[in-house]
Amino acid sequence: MAQEQKDIFTRLADRGEQVVGRITELPGAKALMDKTQALAKNVDSMQKQLRSLEPLEKRVTALEGRLAKLEGKGSTTRKRTTTRKTTTAKKTTTPKRSPSSS
Repeated sequence: MAQEQKDIFTRLADRGEQVVGRITELPGAKALMDKTQALAKNVDSMQKQLRSLEPLEKRVTALEGRLAKLEGKGSTTRKRTTTRKTTTAKKTTTPKRSPSSS
């Protein structure tokens, strides 16, 4: 049984090699093979470019963290300033009397 399975697998492998060898004989197969190879090259190039983005993403993440800390300090100061203006405005506001109501 094991010998029979080995023969089947061997025959399938041989057939596969024959089919691959005959593909180039088909009309339009050369163009298909060329485009497939070009696609493989483009995918490799794209993978290299994507790998080069990872260090940049780490730098951007670090810069965003630093910016968040700086904005956090700045927004606290702004809140104090706004609060002071609001309380000052409330203290100085007095109702005005109209001249006709006297």
